[in-house]
Amino acid sequence: MKNILSIILVFSFGLTFAQSDATIEPKYEKKGDLIEATYYYDNGVVKQHGFFNKKGELEGTWSSFDLQGNKLAVGEYDNGQKVGKWFFWTEDTLKEVDYKDSRIAVVNEWKNTSKLAVRD
Repeated sequence: MKNILSIILVFSFGLTFAQSDATIEPKYEKKGDLIEATYYYDNGVVKQHGFFNKKGELEGTWSSFDLQGNKLAVGEYDNGQKVGKWFFWTEDTLKEVDYKDSRIAVVNEWKNTSKLAVRD
């Protein structure tokens, strides 16, 4: 009897945790000839946002965010190929990457080493 009770208890905990582990489904919306896509973290914050063309290739501006909603990257796609300027943010660094023919052409990096005083 004790073993059966233990097994039932283990299964009930498993079912409880399985129900709370739900993921948020991506959102897709037709916008003209493009499909707008938004992907989410489990906490509901937007993870990525961008567009697909009719062929299912990445198209236009795509943005990526961290778990707190801070922007991590922004860049452009043309028929699935990276083009133009892309920006990547970290805690104290901004990287600008120029793409040509979907290959890295130039990389610039800026570091934020200054401290800003704010008056109350």
